[in-house]
Amino acid sequence: MAEEVKVFGAWGSPFSRRVELALQLKGVQYEYIEEDVHKNKSPLLLKYNPVHKKVPVLLHNGKPIAESLVILEYIEETWKGNPILPEDPYDRAMARFWAKFIDEKCLPAIWKAGWSPESEREKPVEEACECLKTLESALGGKRFFGGDKVGMVDIAANFIGYWLRLIQEVTGMELLSAEKFPELFKWTDEFVSCSVVKGSLPPRDKLLAFFKARIAETMD
Repeated sequence: MAEEVKVFGAWGSPFSRRVELALQLKGVQYEYIEEDVHKNKSPLLLKYNPVHKKVPVLLHNGKPIAESLVILEYIEETWKGNPILPEDPYDRAMARFWAKFIDEKCLPAIWKAGWSPESEREKPVEEACECLKTLESALGGKRFFGGDKVGMVDIAANFIGYWLRLIQEVTGMELLSAEKFPELFKWTDEFVSCSVVKGSLPPRDKLLAFFKARIAETMD
């Protein structure tokens, strides 16, 4: 009997793109179901994620798993090939720590800095830069957070690797640059240049148009 693997996601969501990237790294075939998370969530999404009612959801042989970092752990434990977590227990714990740091500290700070009115941007930008500085120290001069290959922390940082530079382009805000954070900036180039990663990223022009429309809405 063939495995049933489905991903309920949204094309522009870094969180559902994390799940797709992990599955692609593992070589797992899956069916992708696009959700309109802003206007019309499907009955299936509400059925499979009744608690948070949001993407991503991984459906594996009829069993739903929600929350992207939880899904990444499930993928790692279910499909053993091409591991995204290190073998050493301490290193695994550190990878989980930094993935959680990205979700709980970095992303909220960056999002707030990106979409705050210019007159109120100074403090959020300062906080976001502190997060990026901490994250750069965790990278420690390696090619990827996972060492020589993309791992769980790199996947969790996909927003910083791709979405952030587009937001900077649209808003004129500068958080991440080669001057401020040379190692982290170099990592973003390495990350988006990776062939498997490229296949898990939304189209640049479509995402730029989405962010421009968001800015226009806030100005209305």
